[in-house]
Amino acid sequence: MRQIILDTETTGLEPTQGHRIIEIGCVEMVDRKLTGNHFHVYLNPDREVDEGAIEVHGITNEFLLDKPRFKDVIEDFVEYVKDSELVIHNAPFDIGFLDHELALLGGKKRKMNDYCSVLDTLVLARQIHPGQKNSLDALCKRYFIDNSHRELHGALLDSEILAEVYLGMTGGQTDLTLTHKKDYLSANRDDGGIRRLAKNREPFKVIKVTSEESAEHEKYLKDISDSNGGKLLWS
Repeated sequence: MRQIILDTETTGLEPTQGHRIIEIGCVEMVDRKLTGNHFHVYLNPDREVDEGAIEVHGITNEFLLDKPRFKDVIEDFVEYVKDSELVIHNAPFDIGFLDHELALLGGKKRKMNDYCSVLDTLVLARQIHPGQKNSLDALCKRYFIDNSHRELHGALLDSEILAEVYLGMTGGQTDLTLTHKKDYLSANRDDGGIRRLAKNREPFKVIKVTSEESAEHEKYLKDISDSNGGKLLWS
């Protein structure tokens, strides 16, 4: 499976008000492992960036003056994302802007779903954690992902962080360096062979659940089920 984790930065909040994309950041993941194949561009939007947007991402009008326009990178971008699944947090925002940019260029294919499918991790997070905060920062705290190096938003940085969050939410390996190791198990063995437990080892301790603990656990699962429309994975 080839997935592209994508994020954008923009001049403002609404493409219907003429706002444009100024940064696209993507990281590629194949079979749930990052490949190191990134796509990252800054774009000249041919308009001013809102002050509020600059406070969020720190990208200034002066910085964008000599950058390419969307029409200059569209072929490379489409070639990079086509036939993949885009993984985006709050996908309607980014897809709305990308569809707007495609529409401005004209042509037959004016929607991102003409090229790829889309998975919205915000929708996924709300299904897994109903009634809780599900911003990217909140999910980083929930899954113990360090994003302390992120002072301002940046499309490529946010894509890399979202890749870790996505793997955490879907129960996969979050050590993103494994794709560069020949064999994880062999790398963690002294002799490359099977490690066997000593015959004279102490027996494992078995701690049994009390009836009170079992009842409390069942009550907790019922509360989850009631708050999630009867859907419960751990029944």
